[in-house]
Amino acid sequence: MDNAALPARRFKIVCAYDGTAYYGWQTQPGYVSLQETIEGVLAGIVKHPVEIHASGRTDHGVHARGQVFHCDLSTRMTERSLKMALNANGRLPPDIRVTSCREVSPAFHARFTAHKKEYRYYVWNTRLLPPTKRLYNAHIVRPLDLEAMRAAARLMLGTHDFAAFAANPNRPIASTVRTLYAFEITKRGSQVCFRVQGNGFLYKMVRSLVGFLLRVGAGQEPPENVLPLLEPGTPRTARVPSAPACGLFLWHVWYHDVLPGARDDRA
Repeated sequence: MDNAALPARRFKIVCAYDGTAYYGWQTQPGYVSLQETIEGVLAGIVKHPVEIHASGRTDHGVHARGQVFHCDLSTRMTERSLKMALNANGRLPPDIRVTSCREVSPAFHARFTAHKKEYRYYVWNTRLLPPTKRLYNAHIVRPLDLEAMRAAARLMLGTHDFAAFAANPNRPIASTVRTLYAFEITKRGSQVCFRVQGNGFLYKMVRSLVGFLLRVGAGQEPPENVLPLLEPGTPRTARVPSAPACGLFLWHVWYHDVLPGARDDRA
């Protein structure tokens, strides 16, 4: 039987990637994207066209440890054999790897059944940036006041209108209100990590939050200056720069149950 004649099965796939060489996640004519690259490899394995749907789009130069996508495949392959085939030498490029593959209910949707995401942003905060760190950290030479940044980050927690921390995605947005559950800032050696969890994020929102916090850390803004920016309808201004893409990682995605009796499905 031809694969295309088999019933379609939905797979939830988690992948990690170095986004340096890609013009973001979404397929764009004339550019190399992660979506197009993965779809092409999957189509070669199952022998029919494949469309994948991700938990969210990452921008040019942004990385992922736990990007989740789903796809409907007509195949007899097991979860394990599909994962092995994707990671086989010569199929996916070495800067993309599948870390998990499981068959799920047709009710699962990588974007619409997600209820929490975590991003991490890394800054190398010293005069010298090691060459091996340059693709995965923003480089900030000026000393940063961690306590001031933590104070501002605490004020961002909860449900707010984050319009002032979003860029124009060139598509309709139903609401700019989002909820942040956690925002932690830690430092280990020269590396500062911003770890933020929320129910969803607007276009360039995490980079904008970090960009403002870096201004706070540099003494250009007091922590309480974040409050007027969270007022409903506040427009974005030059006070909210976007931190460089290279420091950002999509870290983890949590999902609502989509199968009877299933536990919270963690990516």
